[in-house]
Amino acid sequence: MIERIVIIDNVDPVSFYGVNNSNIQLIRNLFPKLRMAARGSVIKVIGDDAETAEFERKIKELEEYCIKFNKLTEDVILDIVKGKTPAEPHHDDVIIYGINGKPISPRNANQEKLVRAFRENDLTFALGPAGTGKTYIAIALAVKALKNREVRKIILSRPAVEAGEKLGFLPGDMKDKIDPYLQPLYDALEDMIPAVKLKEYMESNVIQIAPLAFMRGRTLNDAVIVLDEAQNTTVHQIKMFLTRLGMNAKMIITGDATQIDLPRSVCSGLIQALKVLRDVPGIGRVEFGKKDIVRHALVQRIVEAYERFDNSPEKEADKPAEES
Repeated sequence: MIERIVIIDNVDPVSFYGVNNSNIQLIRNLFPKLRMAARGSVIKVIGDDAETAEFERKIKELEEYCIKFNKLTEDVILDIVKGKTPAEPHHDDVIIYGINGKPISPRNANQEKLVRAFRENDLTFALGPAGTGKTYIAIALAVKALKNREVRKIILSRPAVEAGEKLGFLPGDMKDKIDPYLQPLYDALEDMIPAVKLKEYMESNVIQIAPLAFMRGRTLNDAVIVLDEAQNTTVHQIKMFLTRLGMNAKMIITGDATQIDLPRSVCSGLIQALKVLRDVPGIGRVEFGKKDIVRHALVQRIVEAYERFDNSPEKEADKPAEES
C-alpha cells in the first residue's frame, strides 16, 4: 500500500468536485479499492501502486477537460474513467468556455474580425459604440491566451475618468478608490473564470487590473494587455501606454469616440493615436457600428436616437449661451 498525492492546481476545485462534492463521491465509487481524501487542490489516495497510478492518470485527464470547458459532469467522469472519449460541445468558433461551460463566441462579423485581428497583430484597436462587445471579446481573448499558456499574465487597464459627474473623495484604501472605475472589467472576468480561481489569479498578480496612471515605467512582457475606454486617455497617456508593450505580448485598445468624458479643452489620445499610427504595419483596426450592438435591443435604438439628435438643429438650440 502506498500513498499518492495528486495536485489539481490548474482548475477551480468547486467546478472539479461538483455541488456538495458530488463529483468526488462518484470518483470514489469508481475506485472502490482506494481510500481517498480531497481538500482544496490536493487529493490524497492510498492503495495498490498500479491502481493509484491509474487514479492519478484519470484525475489529470478530468482536470484537462475541466480546464477547457469550465465544468465536469457525471457523464464525462464516467466516460473518462472507463476509457471512453467524452462527447465535447460542438462550437467551431468558440473563444473559451465561461462559467458552467457557457460557450463564449463571436456574435457578429466584426467580433469575428476582432478575433482574427488579435491573432494576426500584436496591437489591435477595437472601436465603436457601447454594447458592441468590444471589451468582452477582448477579455475573452486574453483569458484564452492565459489558459493556453501562451502568456503568463493578463493586464487590464482603464483611465480613471468620471463620466460627466464629480464623485468627490471615495472612502477606503487605494483598491477601494479605483475599483468603481474598473468594475466593468471585473464583470467580464467573473463571467469567464470561476470565483475561487479568479481570486487566486488576482492575489498572485497573474491577472492585474489597474488604472492607466499605474502603467508608467513598466515593460509588459509575456502578457495580454487590454486598455478599455481609451477615448478618455490624454495624448501623453496613450503614448506612454503604447510604449509599454514588451516581448511576447499583445495589446488590445478599445474605445468609443462618441463618449469622450475629458474636458473640452483636452484632446483625446485615442483620436490622435489612430491618426499617427494609421500606416504603421502590425497594427490591426476593427470598427464596430450600431448594427453590431449585442446588448438589449433598446440600446441600439438609443444610440441611433442620439446620432440623429447630434446631427439635428435641436442640438445647437440646446447649447448653453456661452457656447453659442
